[in-house]
This record gives sequence, structure tokens and C-alpha cells, in this order.
Amino acid sequence: MNNSSRTKKFFYNSVSTGIYQVIVMTVGFITPRVMLKGYGSEINGLVTSITQFITYFNLVEAGIAGAGVFALYQPLAENDYSRINGILSAVKKFYYQAGYIFTGLIIELAILYPLFVKTDQLSPALVGLLIVILGAKGFLEFFTLAKYRVLLTADQKTYVISIASSIYTILNTILIVVFVHLHMPIVAVYAIAMLSLLSRSAILFIYVKRKYKSVRYEEKPATEALDKRWPALFLQILGITQTGAPVVIATIFTTLQQVSIYAIYNMILTGINGILSIFVSGLSASFGDLIARKEMKTLQKAYNEFEFSYHSLITIVYSVSFVLILPFVQLYTAGVSDINYSLPLTGFLFVLNGLLYNMKTPQGMMVISAGLYKETMLQSTIQGAIIILFGCLFGSFWGLNGILLASCLSNLYRTIDLMFFIPINVTKLPVKTTLHRYIRQLVAVALIYLPFQTIQIHITSYHEWIVFALVVTLYAITVVLSVGLIFERNQIKPILTRVKGIIRRS
Repeated sequence: MNNSSRTKKFFYNSVSTGIYQVIVMTVGFITPRVMLKGYGSEINGLVTSITQFITYFNLVEAGIAGAGVFALYQPLAENDYSRINGILSAVKKFYYQAGYIFTGLIIELAILYPLFVKTDQLSPALVGLLIVILGAKGFLEFFTLAKYRVLLTADQKTYVISIASSIYTILNTILIVVFVHLHMPIVAVYAIAMLSLLSRSAILFIYVKRKYKSVRYEEKPATEALDKRWPALFLQILGITQTGAPVVIATIFTTLQQVSIYAIYNMILTGINGILSIFVSGLSASFGDLIARKEMKTLQKAYNEFEFSYHSLITIVYSVSFVLILPFVQLYTAGVSDINYSLPLTGFLFVLNGLLYNMKTPQGMMVISAGLYKETMLQSTIQGAIIILFGCLFGSFWGLNGILLASCLSNLYRTIDLMFFIPINVTKLPVKTTLHRYIRQLVAVALIYLPFQTIQIHITSYHEWIVFALVVTLYAITVVLSVGLIFERNQIKPILTRVKGIIRRS
């Protein structure tokens, strides 16, 4: 595959993922607001808590996706459909096995969860039924969607997944909003909205059948090709632990109202991460293709450009978020009086945790591209242990803020670890290059954030917030560009050339 083809796929993936993430972010702001107004903070916290437990159950997937995608890089590059079909058949077999286990766990949760978590608004039986309904999405993922997603991801066609997911998300949100406004019971709302999942599965099924006529899922499973399955599980545990442990720990050590506070702030950070994922969509497969072909010089050049670009981007995004998160939450929760959502320290820790999480994204992506799951098992375990152990300890003393502090420490450890691991084991680039970028990034964030702490900000409408956001963003871009021109001028020119090329070809 030549550079032009990779760039073209990256462009398609980025645009489609961008549209999808804008949709996700938009509906992500709509749905919690509708829930808060329709059912209150307790139900919002309950749904958030249940959803996170279900997310943990997805661990029974046990690294199938990561191992399957990695195993497909080489045969896809060689158009070896005999090997491709064997791998995909193994993927299907393992997903079905995992699906049965997942279903059993959902049933157990539906029985046990109502015994430990109480709410005055739903009976234990209805809480159990809500768990089953929310878990139905995972059921359909295992039995209909997952095997297609693995193939399309490995072949750098995530834009197809994004289109299907966009249609599902829009339909799902419309159904939820309409039936909440009709004052239907929360269980009935999610039961009806679940039907929208069928649209995504149908789209991917039809696309794969038409575009991959040589693909078969009924060949003899090449189970040995997924030998990285169990090591990949550790990386998956890391991701789910980092995003999900705070909700579970908050459910245990705080209240459902505190879980609702977490959900609102996390909604904002999830939207931000979704937008950032536009710029990494499909890149792990692109880098995996370069590694499989042993094109080291091209890999080093592309990775160096990406790392510089991504760090510049997140410097702008998170420095602006430090300034704007609290005014947004105050506007978003206006009229919700059952609990106070305006918490400056909580907002600061949320954004700091998001920054630390994303600082390691380029290196984390290379772990996936190179299939280094087994080699990073210990580090993943340590990171997960930090958030769980310190989250429980700090959470018991300082509540939600203590849990967020533990999450920050966990991400900081992993960022430092990967800063050394990837240059040594994959890219062979100097460690000091990434270290200097980290230092400059933190200095730039401080230069952008601190001046606004001396200004009294009184925002009373979304219009005022948008205007203020534009001012802060322009200032942030100016600072980041200035730092880039001073310290890494040689990286800016090839990036601009690449962008112009994409625009010209499109």
C-alpha cells in the first residue's frame, strides 16, 4: 500500500469519524439533560452506574478484537484470503463464546445489583429489568456486529463503522428524547430505544457481504492466529479500568447523586475525547501496516509528525477546557436544584486527568500497532492497580475528588512508562524528543490557563459562552503555534504540506 492510499483512507476515516464524534458529542449533551429534567439526578446516576458495570462485563471479549485486527494486518497486505477467512472464523467463534458468558453476567447483575444499590424511584424488579435492557446492546455487539468491526478496522475502513454508528446514534437519541417527553417510565424508554441497534448491525452485514465477496466466516478457525488474545486482554482491562473504575468506586464510596456529578463532568470529557479520536481514527492500522512491511524510516517520519501534531492539538483543547468547563457545567445544570454541580476542584481534576490520559495516546497507539500486548502486561497491571487501590483509599477520605486524583496518578505513571517503552521497542527514536514535548506542553497549558484565573467570568447564556470560548481558543492557538515555531519549526512544514495534499486530492 503506497502513501497516497494510506493518506486517502486516513482522510475518509477522519472525516467520517469526525462527523460521528460530533453526533455523539451533541447527543451526549442532549440525553443527560433530558434525563436530569425528566427523572432527576438519582436516576441519571443509576443509569450511569449500571452502564459502567456492563462495560466491565465486556472484558469477556478478552482481547479478541485487538488480537484479530493485529493478525489480519499481514494477510490483508498480501491478499491471502485463505488466511483471512481462517482468522475471521476464529474471531467469530471466540465472540460467540464470549457472548454467552456476557449474557450470563448480565443476568447475575440483574439479580444482585438491586440488593446492594437502593433507589426510591424504582423497585428492585424494575432495576433488574433495566439492567437486562441496557445489557442487550452488548449482546447484539457480540453476536452480530463485532466480527465485521474487526475486519473493517484491520482493513482501515473504520469510516463504514462510523457511518453505521452515526445512524444508530441518531435513531437511538430521537427515540429516547421523544419518549421521555411523553413521560414514559425509564425502563420502557430504554426498551424501545434498544431497537435502533438493529440498524447498525444490518448496515455492516450488507456492506461486508457486498464488498468482501471472498470473505467467509465458516472456514476452519485459525485459532493459533489469535495467540495475542489473552495479552491483549490486559490492554483492554487498562482502558476499561481507566474509564470505568471511578464510577464503580464512586458507587461504592459515595451516593448515586455523586455518580450523577461524575457523569455530567465525564460527559464533557468524553465529548472532547471523541473529537480527538477523529485524528487517530484508523492510524493504528496504518502504523501496523508499516510495521508489518518493515518500513522503518517511513514509520519514524510519520510517527514523529503525528506525535508533534497530536500534542499540539491536545495542548489547545485541554488548556481551553481548563478555562471553560465550569462555566459550561453551570449553564448545563441550570434549573437542576437537587444537587450542586458547580465544583471548581472537581472540574480541574477532570480536565487534568483527561490531559494526562491523552498525552500517552501516540505511544499507546503504537502498542496496538505493533501487537505488544504481552510485553506491556506488567505495566498495564500496575496502572490498573493504582486507580483501584488509590481510588478506594482516596475516595473513602475525599470522595469524588480523591477518586479523580487516583486516576490522575494512574495516567501519569503510564505516560512516563510509555515515554521510554515505545522509543526503545518500536520507533527507535530518541526518548528526549517526547520528554521535551511533554515539558513544552505543560508550560504552554500554564501560559494559556493561568491568565484567565485573574479574570472574573460571569457567563449567563450559551451565546456568551461560545463567544468567550472563541476568544480563549484563539489565544491558545497563538501560544501553541508560537511554541511550535520556536522549538520545532522543522515539524510544521511537512505537516502543512501533507494537509495541503489531502485537500488537493479530496
